[in-house]
Amino acid sequence: MDEYAPPDVPLDVIHADHELLVVNKPSGLLSVPGRGAHLADCLLARLEAAFPGVLLVHRLDRDTSGVMVFALTPHAQRHLGLQFEHRRTKKTYVARVAGEMAESTGTVDLPLAVDWPNRPKQRVDHEAGRPAQTDWRALKRGDGETRVRLLPRTGRSHQLRVHMAALGHPILGDPFYAEGPARDDHPRLMLHSEELRLLHPDGGRGMSFRAKAPF
Repeated sequence: MDEYAPPDVPLDVIHADHELLVVNKPSGLLSVPGRGAHLADCLLARLEAAFPGVLLVHRLDRDTSGVMVFALTPHAQRHLGLQFEHRRTKKTYVARVAGEMAESTGTVDLPLAVDWPNRPKQRVDHEAGRPAQTDWRALKRGDGETRVRLLPRTGRSHQLRVHMAALGHPILGDPFYAEGPARDDHPRLMLHSEELRLLHPDGGRGMSFRAKAPF
């Protein structure tokens, strides 16, 4: 892993009310602190300075950008946590992947497990892996790459990255699962959490939050 140099950018708040805080996370910033003082700077710490008492609900990988929801009360944290656990939230990602995909839509159904010797990498493991499914749709092809919309049905670590690589179309800029120019010729991981749909903890109203992909 390269040296941690998180971006020095202002908070991008999409929505805030008495229960919820929704932000657009920049690529290169940890969601939560890592081990050691050099990994203390993270989105949660930056939000705590502006919204004391903010609570974690879910995570995005360091190099993934896009929509993240946080809770502002313990009730909201429990409510949202159960929505994620029971797959009542709907997450939509956009990515640029290597190669021009032959099919227009598909589903990857491959179980995932930690690749222990190479942590934090994950791998497809048909014996010990946990179930993982990703629906995908090609949006645009050209110049040796495809822009895809990814709809994860499950929420495993690195799921979208491993599933795309398993199809032979790794996400561009991925330091773990792409190789050669697909990895090296891009300034960041080309994966963005574009939309999150959820039920508001106060009353259960359906809400949708979006952040346009910066690539």
